[in-house]
Amino acid sequence: MTFTLTEDRLVETMRTQATIGGTENGGLHRLALSDEDREVRDWFMAQMEAAGLETRVDEFGNMFGRRAGADPDADPVLVGSHLDSQPYGGIYDGALGVVAALELVRELNDRDITTERPVEIVNWTNEEGSRFQPAMQGSGVWAGAHDIEAEYAKTDVDGTALGDELERIGYRGDVPAEPREAYDAYLELHVEQGPYLEEWGSDVGVVTGIVGFVWGATTFHGEADHSGPTPMHYREDALVAAADVIGGVRRIPGTLGERTVGTVGYMDVSPNSINVIPDEVTFTWGFRDPDPSVLDEAKARVLHECEAAAEREGVDWEWEDRMRVDPVHFADRCVDAVEDTATGLGYDASRIFSGAGHDATHANAVCDTAMVFAVSEDGKSHNEDEYTSWADCYRAANTVAGAALELAGRAD
Repeated sequence: MTFTLTEDRLVETMRTQATIGGTENGGLHRLALSDEDREVRDWFMAQMEAAGLETRVDEFGNMFGRRAGADPDADPVLVGSHLDSQPYGGIYDGALGVVAALELVRELNDRDITTERPVEIVNWTNEEGSRFQPAMQGSGVWAGAHDIEAEYAKTDVDGTALGDELERIGYRGDVPAEPREAYDAYLELHVEQGPYLEEWGSDVGVVTGIVGFVWGATTFHGEADHSGPTPMHYREDALVAAADVIGGVRRIPGTLGERTVGTVGYMDVSPNSINVIPDEVTFTWGFRDPDPSVLDEAKARVLHECEAAAEREGVDWEWEDRMRVDPVHFADRCVDAVEDTATGLGYDASRIFSGAGHDATHANAVCDTAMVFAVSEDGKSHNEDEYTSWADCYRAANTVAGAALELAGRAD
């Protein structure tokens, strides 16, 4: 018998969560550990409890809900994503995966289906990494990639510590932030956040892995001076050096690989005055690619660009690592479960390698993992124009739900 979710309820649940932190332009502003995040967490906890799940919150705020299986000793199947958003982002990014997981257990309840394995759903803390760095923080702590005390001490731009914010919103739980048992598999649904599925005319994406990425930050130290009387050849302009490197970050990917991308997403200029030559500039740079050797080469090249720019402009410079995650490749049995489910539902499914990082990156170190992508219209994400049709949401949600049921097994 085909297993599909209740479409109207999926859409209504998506619309409900989107009102928490919703923006006037139809987007979502729900930063990690903000008041809006607390509100959506409270809502999600209530939904899990209403569905009869055994809930727990770990020390890093990761939220879990467990539906028992026929074999209580069997390794559970975990399904979920995240509820935090980018600043003025879209309503689908992350949230669709959590809602689909919730709808999975609701549908199992409605149909009185008993699975052989327990099924757990999860909302990971701070996947986005916009308020506190790094991204995928909650799943990283859970999987052992990050030290929890070090992550508690991370601060936002206002100097507020992450650990203090967890306490303030009431989601610093008392369960250790680690797998409490072995897991059979982890599945995650997400919008693609890129243009390929739409270009290919696909109904759903079968994700085979996730690109790796390397993030760093460079600071140039020049000398502040009057922008009028100071001759050009006297200047030690930190911003000019930074601009040279930013252009390099744009050019480097084209010399490395078809899937390589590079971005400068943050810059801080001092003193940031129209009438003063900038004396200090800090900016971030990041590269992504499926090949770890390409990441190493991209980092080496941007640091070479920094050294050359500093020498040309006569300024000092320094840099720091921000994050390094190697590419991951998902287990064949989980990828096949996703693909078989999509094909069985009559969907046109395409295999795809994710160009964005996801919590599945860290979960993959704990158990076999796979992902489902929903079509992103025009490939837009991380802004209020992000859009996935309800029909595409439904197809992707059915796919992750069916694959989860296949992995968990029917006991009846």
